[in-house]
Amino acid sequence: MQALNQVTQSFWLTLKEQAQKTIDQEPLLASYVHACILAHHNFESSLSFILSNKLADNVMPALAIREVIDQAYLLDPSVCEAAITDVQAVVNRDPAVSTFLPVLMYFKGFQAVQVHRLANYLWRNERYDLALFIQSRNSEVFSVDIHPAASIGSGVMFDHATGIVIGETAVVEDNVSILQNVTLGGTGNEGGQRHPTIREGSMLGSGAKILGNIEVGKGSKVGAGSVVLANVPAGVTVVGVPAKVVGKPDCCMPCDSMQQNVLNDKR
Repeated sequence: MQALNQVTQSFWLTLKEQAQKTIDQEPLLASYVHACILAHHNFESSLSFILSNKLADNVMPALAIREVIDQAYLLDPSVCEAAITDVQAVVNRDPAVSTFLPVLMYFKGFQAVQVHRLANYLWRNERYDLALFIQSRNSEVFSVDIHPAASIGSGVMFDHATGIVIGETAVVEDNVSILQNVTLGGTGNEGGQRHPTIREGSMLGSGAKILGNIEVGKGSKVGAGSVVLANVPAGVTVVGVPAKVVGKPDCCMPCDSMQQNVLNDKR
């Protein structure tokens, strides 16, 4: 626990340094960056401020939403700890960003994942109606629709994020990258486990559709536009409609390399 607190504190100090540097370089953003970062005493407070103001509408004020988020972070610290891992994952995988600050403040994929973590916390604590409200705001604000019951691990990156849909019984393990317009859906109105499980290290290319109670194995890659209707073994690349194995990724963790050109994969 002490080591974890040190990691969290180090992350927060780095974030504040980046915030001050941004203010120095772009004074027009000073008040906004100060309100989002420097006015807070820790990362949890900063994140809850940003998310609550994104989710607020004419019916539900930011202050009310922030109280719910703060309570979630207090009672289940793992929710906020996962957010730090998510920020670090984006910086490590996305060549368009090199610091933590823009991920936290501007990247809607990151923000959408954190909103889902709140909805999932509420769902697990049997606050179903509020969880569904948070889900609906996530869909309206970020164009990302994730059922509150869906399980999402840490170190997850939604790249661009627009149009991502994840069903109720879906499972996304740690260290997975998902691009825009991906669907983790069912194949009918049957009950029970009816959505996919995405194992650690996988990457789902833009527009991919993974449907039904199937599994994408650890370290696998689903090519852009593919439709996956059967289990995908670990460590392979699948492409097509329906998707078929065409090779192996160029590394054991496609989520990190973000190499979407399947022609580079091993045959």
